[in-house]
Amino acid sequence: MTSTFPDISISTERLVLRPFEEGDVPALADMMNDELVTAWTSVAQPYTLDDATEWATRLAPAERAEGRGIVFAVTELLTQRLVGIVHLRNTDWRCRSAEVGYVTAPWARGEGYATESVAAVAQWLFKDQKFERLELRTAADNTASQQVAQKVGCISEGVLRNAWIARSRTEDGGWTDIRTDLIVWSLLPEDLEDLAGQAADGDGYAANPTWG
Repeated sequence: MTSTFPDISISTERLVLRPFEEGDVPALADMMNDELVTAWTSVAQPYTLDDATEWATRLAPAERAEGRGIVFAVTELLTQRLVGIVHLRNTDWRCRSAEVGYVTAPWARGEGYATESVAAVAQWLFKDQKFERLELRTAADNTASQQVAQKVGCISEGVLRNAWIARSRTEDGGWTDIRTDLIVWSLLPEDLEDLAGQAADGDGYAANPTWG
């Protein structure tokens, strides 16, 4: 039984999802230092060029090589600039399930890129990799990330109480940790098929996400 994902790229109408490259490091560092990314993720702050290099050249490739998941750099087809990340993780090869997280760069929000890229990865996961479940977790107050989950076709399954630590700005400009709930979402192959039928009837996509 296959226990690692292939080293591939995925293309959509506007995007190319591919492995990270060393040339992505400056844009990756800029993206991960954005305040919304800081608020809803656990990434180091400040996020340095060394952190970005470590992620792009060692940690992300190791996810795939070790069978734990796969990381896609989301880039614009026309400009080739980095506009986000889609990360499959916590992969269960026996159950054929994985969890997805995503980040959109501040210079690319409002374009529907997260919805487009997550939907493309889900289609690939279900059709080519024969997976049966994709899970997504969003902080209770992260409405932008929840909108992406809904537009992709995910079904809300419940709440994990006090299961995440978000960050909020303090009066002196620093950050403080705040415990929050996580909403659990799932997507099955038939959910994606239902959504495709709705989109054919004119239901468009729009999103402004941070990490799920």
